[in-house]
Parts: sequence; structure tokens; C-alpha cells
Amino acid sequence: MLKSNSLPPMADLNRELSPYQKSEMRKPLIQLANTVLPYIALWVAMAFSLRVSYWLTLALAVPAALFLMRIFIFFHDCGHNSFFPSTQLNRAVGFWLGVLVWTPGEQWWHDHAIHHATAGNLDKRGHGDVTTLTVEEYCRLPWASRLGYRLFRNPLVMFGLGPLYMFVIMHRLPIPHYGRKETLSVIYADLAILGMAALISLAIGWQGYLLIQLPLIWLAGMGGIWLFYVQHQYPDVYWVRNGQWSYAASALKGASFYHLPRVLQWFSGNIGFHQIHHLSPRIPNYQLDRAYAQSTLIRQYTRVISLRESLTCLGCKLWDEASQRMVNFPQG
Repeated sequence: MLKSNSLPPMADLNRELSPYQKSEMRKPLIQLANTVLPYIALWVAMAFSLRVSYWLTLALAVPAALFLMRIFIFFHDCGHNSFFPSTQLNRAVGFWLGVLVWTPGEQWWHDHAIHHATAGNLDKRGHGDVTTLTVEEYCRLPWASRLGYRLFRNPLVMFGLGPLYMFVIMHRLPIPHYGRKETLSVIYADLAILGMAALISLAIGWQGYLLIQLPLIWLAGMGGIWLFYVQHQYPDVYWVRNGQWSYAASALKGASFYHLPRVLQWFSGNIGFHQIHHLSPRIPNYQLDRAYAQSTLIRQYTRVISLRESLTCLGCKLWDEASQRMVNFPQG
């Protein structure tokens, strides 16, 4: 249960988390083996299943997408330089994991780092977060813009069209005003994805490739967007103006612990321990559960969201600065 009183200083929080900030070599190699290899095997099985029934292909897409979602967490850890002890290895492996999840490494990692530095700051929205308006901002919009925001916040759009829009379209384009390294990462990722698609298409045809890859990206992307949404969009989440913002509060009050069944916790790469991840992005995914279990201090200040409660987060549409809560759209 999240305490409402003042939070402990970052020095105390860092003292509890520092034992888990060390990356290893053995654990990430095991994770790559127990995740990437089954994903490839399922991809091959889906290719053969096209000769039998496309319904079988789609059935196999469900477990394959879960493995792909887990691969994205490894890619994410590489961006925080926490997956492996070596920066060079994180960048090299992270690039190719990014190719598997159709995400350019350096560009996405740059945007995600801004998210960590600004999460919950009303005056610094717009980088790596779910677009969120205040009630006052929404009411000032012309009707067409309000309709657009309502459509964006509709679950069918956000979780249905959102994955294809983000991973198929937006991740193929460089973000303006970013540096040369970020722009080149988009170009290199696009070329690698195109090359991989061309090679696979030689074996099963471009139609077969798309019939397999697009459902995988859609399902895995849907799961990833849902996880990110729930961990930053709940009724008593943290949003404040710049002058009141603090790093510790943005992590403990603005990032939840999504309490999932063990199998889903595994496929989501422990990212449900999102409050700890925001407190210390240097903690690799394979240390997050231990950090939570052994930190009495952090557990006292953690906002826990159950699987059932997470469904109610769909009603969080706007931030009400007066009540300091996420609310649904106003009636009328």
C-alpha cells in the first residue's frame, strides 16, 4: 500500500538498490537462449503452418508474440546499459534485438531516457509517454481536436491501431531535431529489417512473410503498449508542474508495480516492477524481482496494481489538477 506521507530521500533509496545494479554475463546469455531461440522456433513453425491453415499460424502467433514482447525488454535494458556489463555489447546486441522488434535502438533509447528524466512532469510532456491532457487543456480545445484526442484515447485505437502505427510507421522515421547517431540508427535498422525480410521472402514469399510478421508485431506491440499504459496511467498517478517535480516521487508515485501472475511476469521481463526500474534504470530486468522482495523501504511506498484493477485504468483519460487524479471525459 502506497504511503501518502513524504518519501524517503534518494540516498536511502539508492542504498537499498545499489546491490542490484550490477549486470552479469551469464544471466543475460541464458535469457537470450530461453527467449530468442523459442521465438525463432515458433517463427519457423508458423512458416510451415501456412501450408496447413492460417488459423494455426495465428494460434502460434500468440506464444511467439509473448516471446517477442520479452525480447523487447532485453532491447530496452540494452538501452539503459544494464543488460550486459559491457557498453559495446549492450549496443551491439541491442541493435539486433531492435531489428527483431522493429525498433531503432539509439533513437528509441534517446527518447526513452528523456521519459525517465521527465515522467510525471506536466511541463515536460511529449517524450516517450502516453499523450495526456489536463481537464482544462481538453476543455479549451476546439471540437475537432477534442474528437481527435477522444479517438486516440479509445482502447480500440490505442491498443488496436496503435501498435501498427508505432512499430510499422513511426519507428521507420527519424525524429526531427535528434542527432546524427539517432538518425543513423533508424536508417541502419530499416536496412537490416528490409534485408531480413528479403531473405525470408526468398524462402516463403513476401506474402508469407507479412502474414507472419505483421500479426506478431501487432500482438507484441499491443502487449507492450498495455504494460506501459498501466504503469503510468492510473487514478492516483503522479503529475505535477515543473517546480514541484522530484525524481523519487515520479518513480514511486508515478510508476506502479503491476502485480502479474508469474508466467506473465516472466514474459514481460519483470517490467511490472516499474517503480524500481524508474528509481534505478541501471538494475537489469533479472534483478528487479529480488530488489523488490528484499527492499522493505521501497515496498512501503509502492503503488501496487492488480491484473483486475488494471482494467479500470481504461477510464483514465484526463488529468484533473484540482483533484490531483486521472478522470474520465466530462459529460456533455
